Amino acid sequence: MESSILSLLPPILALVMVILTRRVLLSLGTGAIIGALMLHSWNPLVAAANIYAIVMGIIFDFEAEATFGEVTRAIVANRFAINTWEFFIVIFLLLLGMMAALITRSGGSRAFGEWAMQKVKTRVGAQLLTVFLGIIIFIDDYFNSLTVGNVSRPLTDRHRISRAKLAYLVDSTSAPMCVIAPISSWGAYIIAIIAGIFATHSVTQYEALQAFMLMIPMNIYALVALGLVLAVAWFNLDIGAMRKHEVLAKETGELWNAKLGAIPGSQDDIKANSKGKVGDLVWPIIALIVGTVFFMITTGIQGTEGDVTILTIFENTDVASALVYGGLFGLIIALLLNVLKPKSETGLGSSLVIGMKSMLPAIYILFFAWTLISIIGDLGTGTYLASIVENSNLNPMYLPVILFIIAGFAAFSTGTSWGTFGLLLPIAGEMAAVMDITLILPMMAAVLAGSIFGDHCSPISDTTILSSTGAGSHHIDHVVTQLPYALIAAGITAISYLVLGATSSVVVSLLVAFLLLAGAVFVLKQLSRKQA
Repeated sequence: MESSILSLLPPILALVMVILTRRVLLSLGTGAIIGALMLHSWNPLVAAANIYAIVMGIIFDFEAEATFGEVTRAIVANRFAINTWEFFIVIFLLLLGMMAALITRSGGSRAFGEWAMQKVKTRVGAQLLTVFLGIIIFIDDYFNSLTVGNVSRPLTDRHRISRAKLAYLVDSTSAPMCVIAPISSWGAYIIAIIAGIFATHSVTQYEALQAFMLMIPMNIYALVALGLVLAVAWFNLDIGAMRKHEVLAKETGELWNAKLGAIPGSQDDIKANSKGKVGDLVWPIIALIVGTVFFMITTGIQGTEGDVTILTIFENTDVASALVYGGLFGLIIALLLNVLKPKSETGLGSSLVIGMKSMLPAIYILFFAWTLISIIGDLGTGTYLASIVENSNLNPMYLPVILFIIAGFAAFSTGTSWGTFGLLLPIAGEMAAVMDITLILPMMAAVLAGSIFGDHCSPISDTTILSSTGAGSHHIDHVVTQLPYALIAAGITAISYLVLGATSSVVVSLLVAFLLLAGAVFVLKQLSRKQA
């Protein structure tokens, strides 16, 4: 099927259904089915076979074009390879669920919550601590989303901060920090793409790392999103659906919408040990962090050919396997701490089973999202959006804002910021080389910014799904509550990119961005007071 505007239908349909029905799996599944039918001329049998191949290919290394018979025969004959990225992410989620269950069983979560209540005495303090953790744990977005959510949850629960608010705090610090941190899996990936673009177009005035550093202040959405999340935490700027969640949490102690069923990460059936200590939570988390970082460095060194530097390590690291190894390390420490404790009402085996079950809702959502993403890729949604940019004959001053908007749509529609980077950064470089090479850095920065914006809005984004999981929030609640804040930050960013294109001044565009942010915060404060 040739890429066209119709390729936007499946992701937009999924989002509209998520908002209207509040049933995530139904919505994502419908989008996938419609996309598969469009892809195969509305032939239901071929579409069903395509979906089957995609689902099997998420774990087993099959091509989406494989027929039903080919996939089935390969599985029966045990002739297949493991698709390590998705498989390891699923394994890591199961490990994290078991580790969290053991921390709960040992009494670590309860003890940490009680200790933190003595140290952090206000709701504002609890939110700011979460934001701080999100800012300093920037190695990888998956790792950030799950770790910060799990560490912060006992504290935010004690202060009656809704899980939807926690998910927003986590999500709005993870990707924005990863995209501006050169020493991260994101930074290394982006720098590698930039190096290729510069080599293609004979750009010699910048090194790839230098260009990345110069682009940080041009990545206006990431900076505005971080500023906004700090303001939301400090001033309690709760608007729209977020306000409903926060009011319910403060007045009744109900931290999530119980009507939507069990939440990812819920382990209420586990009885906490009364002898628990803060260390029962802290040591497994430290083991998880140390183990993951150690294996990211180790696999990065092993994957590097030639000179080994910090950047080449993070460029070649195997994030998925590092997460699994780090998760195993954390789980072992949690097991040892539980073995040393007096016998608990909930058995060790039962706790591990509960921990794995607690992650199943997140895994189901990920499978549905990965299926939809694969179908969207075959429909050429990203290619269609990229062609709009490539074929435009606009004044160069409008290019940063146009690229920001198109990248936002691409990341929203495909659910992948990394895919959008790979698709649109080379196009931005090509356009700059043809039209005005001096705009190459602002144009590429606009692609990065738009990709993060689209990622924040997309219900099929991995980072959005895992932020919900780490925070223990229903995914639909996180998507709906984060959307207004993402749109506010995007509006500020779009105006700032217009200023950047008109003035060619990063300082002036940033000044405009933060003046607009201050104005938005002032307006939101007034609205919050009126609604109080």
